Amino acid sequence: MIEPVTITTERLKLRPYTLDDCEELTRVIGRREIYETTLNIPHPYTIEDARSYIGRNDEARLNDRDFPCAVTLKQSGAIIGGCGLMVNRKMDRAEMGYWMAVEQWGKGYTTEAARALIRHGFEVLNLNCIEAHHFVSNPASGRVMTKAGMRFEGRLRQRAKKDGQYHDVDMYSIIRSEYEASRK
Repeated sequence: MIEPVTITTERLKLRPYTLDDCEELTRVIGRREIYETTLNIPHPYTIEDARSYIGRNDEARLNDRDFPCAVTLKQSGAIIGGCGLMVNRKMDRAEMGYWMAVEQWGKGYTTEAARALIRHGFEVLNLNCIEAHHFVSNPASGRVMTKAGMRFEGRLRQRAKKDGQYHDVDMYSIIRSEYEASRK
């Protein structure tokens, strides 16, 4: 089981979701701009979507598969985004994903959360590789990955299908030895 811990950074707390978060999560994640930059977040996003997502998170954590977190402001506790690692224990790797409230874009919160997840992945979950990808049409996400220490791996042509359209995605990764070298 992946333990439901809270990770604290300078400005943020990454913590497990609870069912009490459903209303706030629905309000924050429901913007069309978030839908357009992510693959698996529906639009419109409903309370039922939030309940289902939080329930799946608990099950995945119990089965040692995922480490999902609400991204909250350290001072107020307000949810401003979400992030997580989808863990593959057999391969000692994870895929990192994240989204951030539109009002918070450009403030460095996503990079701060990504760095914290990467640190947790290597230092606590004992992973060897963390990967991430983004739609080519969302280059800001690639900048987050680069600032978090990841390296560009390549472009996967028409890798994702959304709304009947195929999208190219850019892949990034960081391996344990690169992470450790960056800490020295």
